[in-house]
Formats: sequence, structure tokens, C-alpha cells
Amino acid sequence: MIVVTGATGNVGRALVDALASAGEQVTAVSRRPAQVPDGVRHHRADMDDPASLRPALDGAAALFLLVAGDDPHAILKEAAGVGRVVLLSSQGAGTRPEIYRHPALFEQTVRESGADFTILRPGGFASNSFAWAESVRTARTAAAPFGDVGLPVIDPADIAEVAAAVLREPGHAGRTYELTGPAPVTPRERAAAIGEALGEPVRFVEQTREEARAQMLQVMPEPVVEGTLAILGAPTAAERAVSPDVERVLGRAPRAFAEWAARNLPAFR
Repeated sequence: MIVVTGATGNVGRALVDALASAGEQVTAVSRRPAQVPDGVRHHRADMDDPASLRPALDGAAALFLLVAGDDPHAILKEAAGVGRVVLLSSQGAGTRPEIYRHPALFEQTVRESGADFTILRPGGFASNSFAWAESVRTARTAAAPFGDVGLPVIDPADIAEVAAAVLREPGHAGRTYELTGPAPVTPRERAAAIGEALGEPVRFVEQTREEARAQMLQVMPEPVVEGTLAILGAPTAAERAVSPDVERVLGRAPRAFAEWAARNLPAFR
């Protein structure tokens, strides 16, 4: 049985579907009630309360673990009998561990847990563009800072497919996979791709760093905001690089941002 935490998120929902379609026995874990595919068990738990995970982990062979909750040691203690752990971390844990301390701590804890582990480090998510949904729907505009700085954002569906493969197949233990899209794409280009999918132009509005910072602070803690802005505005060579790991695991290239935009078009109409 495979336990998926964060089962209602952009990655978790797709991962549950992929595992269920492959005939796996799945327990989907989330804080709130959720609709799950036929045959999938749902369990409500809060990562801030590791003991609440215990019933979901009983008899589990593998665990897909988010970086969530304050105490990874307590979470992994509850998962002590699970043989395989796949951690969804962040690229920043490798490129900027001084800022992304929480993912880095989860990685260290998973490595020391005694389980067969695999760490997934995605870069920016294509789905972050859902932040533009309302402004695109109402005004055909999209605002972001650093309009001409490109990063190889990844489709969450690709992360889910990689996670499904790693959870089900041998040969991934002890590995860390950097997950990116197929090419760097700028915010301006992402807005244009959404417009092309809509069949109407979307005007890109470039924010100042301070405008973007004020907006991000409404939903993120300050250290994460500063780290995010640093990556968006002055990415390192590693953060700009396209990784081969999606293709290594799946045997195909990762999806382009334009494919994500076309598949998620209803959100922007």
C-alpha cells in the first residue's frame, strides 16, 4: 500500500490518480475531506500532528512525503515501518540551503531515517501561473517581476508521473532527482502562451521587486519570499539549467509550459 500526503495538491492529486490507474492500493492523506478515485482510501491528518498520520501508515510499503509540518523527525518516527520514502523537496534545498532550511532539514531527516529514500527537487511550478487566473479572466493581464528572466518551470503532472515511477519501480533508492521543464521560459513568455491558448492576447505587466514582495508577503513567510525573489530575479546557473532527470525516469521529455497552459485553459477563460 502506498500513502500519499498532500493528496489534494497540484502534485498529490495527480499522483493518487496515476497510482490508482496503475492498480496500486492507495491511501490519500489530506487535512480536509477530499474526493478520491474509486478504490482509494482517504485519511484526514495534519502534518503538524504527526500522530494523526499513524492510522494511514499502518501496513504501508511506501510513503510520498511533502515538506510540511514542523517536525520531520516526529513524522519519520511515525513512518518507521515504511520501507520506501519519496520526499517532495525543493530545488532551493540544493541551491540555497541557507534560505530553504526547512526542505533541507526534511532531506537530512529522510536520509537518516533508515528507509530506502528518493528525493525529488522540482524547480518552479508551471501551476504558479494560476495566480494570474483572475486578472487574465477579468482584464487579460498578467503581472510579475523580472519579466525577461527565464526559468525551466515544470508541469506538476510531470512531477506526479516521476513520483509514481519512483514509488513503483526499483532502482531509485538513494537518488536525488532535479526536476525541471524542457527549457527556460520567462514570465512574459508564459503570459503570451496563455494568450495563445485563449486565442486572445494577454498583456504582461512587469512589477517592481517591491510590488511583488508586498504581494507575496500576503501568502508566504518573509524568508521564503526573499528566497523566491532571489531565484526569480538572479537565478544561479544551476537554477537556470534544464535537468535530464524527468527524461531519465520517464523515458520522455518533460512537458512544455504551453502544454500546461492549454490543459488548464478553463481557469483563465
